Amino acid sequence: MQAHLVTRFRNVTPDGGVIELVIWKVPAPVPPTEHGYKYRAVYARNGLRIVGFDNERGKGDHCHLDGQEQPYAFVSVEQLVEDFIAAVTARRTP
Repeated sequence: MQAHLVTRFRNVTPDGGVIELVIWKVPAPVPPTEHGYKYRAVYARNGLRIVGFDNERGKGDHCHLDGQEQPYAFVSVEQLVEDFIAAVTARRTP
């Protein structure tokens, strides 16, 4: 089985921010994760990452919020999208 694109989204906001989300279903989990997805989600403005979610090989599931990295508990693709949207919305709302 090859990797299969689940979703890809990219938007440039009126304030110049970039919101991008890419999720792949992969044939084997990305170590040390146990689920079968590879993903990256980012909200950046003025060249700075404000929100990021990804599962890097060797690091596993984690997120970047306001310049700090912390573990992320991946539950499902749907929950990942909801968590990403919530984090972006919280940082875009004055």
